[in-house]
Amino acid sequence: MPRKLLQLIPGLILYGIADAFMIRAAIGVDSWTVFAQGLAVHSGFGIGIITNVTGLIVLLLWWPLRQKPGLGTILNILLVGPGIELGLWLLPTPEEMWLRIAYFVLGMLLLALASGIYIGARLGPGPRDGLMTGIHLRFGTPIWIGRTGVELTVLLVGWLLGGNVGFGTLAFALLIGPLCGITLPLFDRRWRNDPEGHSATQQSDEDQSISAPSGTLL
Repeated sequence: MPRKLLQLIPGLILYGIADAFMIRAAIGVDSWTVFAQGLAVHSGFGIGIITNVTGLIVLLLWWPLRQKPGLGTILNILLVGPGIELGLWLLPTPEEMWLRIAYFVLGMLLLALASGIYIGARLGPGPRDGLMTGIHLRFGTPIWIGRTGVELTVLLVGWLLGGNVGFGTLAFALLIGPLCGITLPLFDRRWRNDPEGHSATQQSDEDQSISAPSGTLL
């Protein structure tokens, strides 16, 4: 457990810092933020409240995917936000377009790396990343297909509802899935042994049900 936490906590903070890079780039927000913006237009609620409610609804979608939250899911909620604030405090706002693009690309690469690090700790993914891993383990689809499908669906709905879409938004939706398909196998043998998910439905009990000391299915 100490080793897992030493992997999980830095991974979540790095995830937040990666988000900060993309926020500072200001060339398009991620798909889920577009979705929250679209709902905010029609509901009158703030984006922050909608983001939290969306996270809870996404957790409900875990049930048919046989996913259950773990310590990593809770810490995701607690640590990614402070990681974003830390990143925004450290990073100056770029003015040149080439530097903004560099910020965005670096942020997206760091986010994919951070996803591999914290999910590889096997203490439970965040609400939205849990959809990606749950689709993979439940249906045997490759990681990149599950993540890209979720991102594009959320992006389309958010755009139709009136959310703001930029160049970075589309780039993120198309590329984050393949990037996570590369980084996850680097930090977890479960994905390294079966990167395309062809045998996901025939995994051993150890790989299907990764239990914390308390017996929680992660």
